Amino acid sequence: MLQHLRPALVLIVLFSVLTGLVYPLAITGVAQLAMPYLANGSLIEKNGDVVGSALIGQAFKSDRYFHPRPSATTDADPSDATKTIDAPYNATNSSGSNLGPTSQKLVDRVKGGVAAWRGFAGPGPVPADAVTTSASGLDPDISPANALGQVASVAKARGLPEEKVRALVEGKIEGRVLGLIGEPRVNVLQLNLALDRLKSS
Repeated sequence: MLQHLRPALVLIVLFSVLTGLVYPLAITGVAQLAMPYLANGSLIEKNGDVVGSALIGQAFKSDRYFHPRPSATTDADPSDATKTIDAPYNATNSSGSNLGPTSQKLVDRVKGGVAAWRGFAGPGPVPADAVTTSASGLDPDISPANALGQVASVAKARGLPEEKVRALVEGKIEGRVLGLIGEPRVNVLQLNLALDRLKSS
């Protein structure tokens, strides 16, 4: 019996070391050499301090900043562990809302989002991503239409010329990957950091 168990145990140990230790370390090493920024979470720094990641959105509420798209992530209610509360951009609980098109809660949330958009950005078309959440609830990007629609209110709140803020947004628009994949987008955190630099320049 031992002659049958021994090869099996050797193979288990061998493949555990290969797939559980050697392979992950090799991939990590290659990633650190080939693309360290991406391998380390696409972290964004300001004055030497990490302020976020280019991959995870943040909630900006002030009129002085561009607002992200809504987030549906939640967290446990500190008062009652059996319930959840809204926790926008909670990276430990990535999820969409899972609300269907006939959900009254979804309808009410979108209506509230439209009213909030009109209060912030004024009249005109409301971009879909200004009032709907992404599948992960963590989307760091907004559409160019969403960003450009916020230009007037952000410029007014900061006392900057609209043309200057519009040019900043247009300079931050990222195109499709390889010209084919995805949609044009604007990273909200990077745009807001550039906005702060614009104010001080």
